[in-house]
Amino acid sequence: MTTPFAITTINVNGIRASVKQRNENNPGMLPWLADHAPDVVLMQEIRASEAITRKALAPALDDGWFLTMTESDVKGRSGVGVLTRAEPSAVRIGFGSDEFDTSGRYLEADVDLGGSTVTVASLYLPSGAALTDDPKDVEKYEEKVRFLNEFGPYLDKLVGADGQVVVAGDWNIAHTERDIKNWKGNRKNSGFLPHEREWVGARITSGWADVARIYHGDVDGPYAWWSWRGKAFDNDSGWRIDYHLATPALAARLQSTHVHRADAYDRRWSDHAPVTATFL
Repeated sequence: MTTPFAITTINVNGIRASVKQRNENNPGMLPWLADHAPDVVLMQEIRASEAITRKALAPALDDGWFLTMTESDVKGRSGVGVLTRAEPSAVRIGFGSDEFDTSGRYLEADVDLGGSTVTVASLYLPSGAALTDDPKDVEKYEEKVRFLNEFGPYLDKLVGADGQVVVAGDWNIAHTERDIKNWKGNRKNSGFLPHEREWVGARITSGWADVARIYHGDVDGPYAWWSWRGKAFDNDSGWRIDYHLATPALAARLQSTHVHRADAYDRRWSDHAPVTATFL
């Protein structure tokens, strides 16, 4: 007998900011967590130490949630974490990279879900930059290329083992034209560059299942990131860069996926929306 379980991914855009009450209609992340109560929450861009994160999430931790996280070696940057209802049986930080394992970008946890062990991984992939003459853009572009070159083979090996694994988070790559509203205007921008899109396609070819795309089919979106600026949110001019890739063994158990889009701009507690995949 198996029971359904839900895995949510959310780029919190700073854990301290996400838990604050922004206005009378927006109490922040903690009430959302209490109301929706998924089994696992994969967080990205925590941007705080573990001590500060535990303080920010204290009401949830007091309510029985377990927090596992890894900070960035650069203060105030990156950071990924996993909130689970059951304490993980194992945790692994990084993917064997000398450069990136201390950057707070990848963490795996083995958790008992639905009567079996599932590996859940939180990913915050570098945002990168378009390649220009600006040295800062060159640095960001090359950093993302190095990350992709190291992480791709790791994912290929992971899916080849045919376990029950989901890697979810902020991939900072919109795979197809269906995954970005203004795809024509972003063809030369980071997150929608040809080599980035090909990299995601190669992971799917290697066996990973983009469960939201499978569930929703060949439609625009649903998007989960919108700029704070202008009318991007109101016009749903967004990007689908927050998603779950699952191994075939886990994807076969998919029941649904859902974007928890706020019902108004002033009720957002991050520029990303939580995305939940439910499995049976």
